[in-house]
Amino acid sequence: MKQIPLHALHVSLGAKIVPFGGFEMPVRYSSDLEEHHTVRNGVGVFDVSHMGEFLVKGKGALAFIQKVSANDASVLIDGKVQYSYLPNEQGGVVDDLLVYRNGEDDYMLVVNASNIDKDWSWISQFKTDDVTLTNISDQTCLFAVQGPKAAATIQKLTDVPVGNLEYYTFTKGSLAGVDDIIISATGYTGAGGFEIYVGREHAAHVWAEIFKAGEEYGIKPIGLGARDTLRLEMGYCLYGNDIDDSTSPLEAGLGWVTKFSKDFVGSAVIRARKENGLQKKLVGIELVERGVPRPHYEITDADGVKIGEVTSGTQSPTLQKGVALGYVPVTSAKPGTEVYIKVRDKLIKARISKLPFVR
Repeated sequence: MKQIPLHALHVSLGAKIVPFGGFEMPVRYSSDLEEHHTVRNGVGVFDVSHMGEFLVKGKGALAFIQKVSANDASVLIDGKVQYSYLPNEQGGVVDDLLVYRNGEDDYMLVVNASNIDKDWSWISQFKTDDVTLTNISDQTCLFAVQGPKAAATIQKLTDVPVGNLEYYTFTKGSLAGVDDIIISATGYTGAGGFEIYVGREHAAHVWAEIFKAGEEYGIKPIGLGARDTLRLEMGYCLYGNDIDDSTSPLEAGLGWVTKFSKDFVGSAVIRARKENGLQKKLVGIELVERGVPRPHYEITDADGVKIGEVTSGTQSPTLQKGVALGYVPVTSAKPGTEVYIKVRDKLIKARISKLPFVR
């Protein structure tokens, strides 16, 4: 197991450490519930330095990204971020990722921690002579400062007008006296905020300054437990749960980032599936009766016949009810459709719900 650079700090803060994506990661500091509400109502900070960062530079950088990713990166301008995924040749999902455009021939890819080595190996086979790939994952720390008080917190530390940053844009500037930090208006919580990319040599200083700046807003460190409930309330996919190498991206609801205006790895397979019609769909599910859905629980009809399986599930702290993601046949995917979740041989009534669960 790898350790993130500030591992010792999180241990000193009382974090419970668990294995996740090949790293020892803080899952909680106090309670998942308290940390969840801190982000929804105030400001919290996740140390997600386990995430991977690859630099893609050179005259062939855009053509390379167009080949390996499904979204159309040609629409990006400097300072814009794009959500996309890496398809495989069978039309599955190698990983989902963010694409940052620093300049005309200068991009950064941000990938999931558990897939760093896999993604690096996968994309490297498509590298051409006019492309330079650099894996800076080990040299880069990433802090997600999330919540309605995130802007007020970060603004204390920089001259960059962060309130003017639109969703899925970023800038580079000085923060807490450290130059060339990426401040990105992105996140995985639906609570608003910023993701801060900083060199590992400055990580401890920047972390400390963020907490000083957010003290008046009740800022707290937040673990992976609350990160999961926050992202699930928004219906955001988690790689390894809701999408994987065998997942159809169209069935997973990723059609909006699948652009057939260009050729990319697996595009012919994915296009054929679209033309033939989808068999199942990833949907949101709200429990009508008391119960907590968990991954791999069966989704059934009223007669208890299995029609699908939960891929992610939890008790929503905001809604105070069970919510889940799962795949069901297209014929059962309409919002309002009654389904059941099988919990320890008991059928719990539920219904298909529009996403996100929390608006």
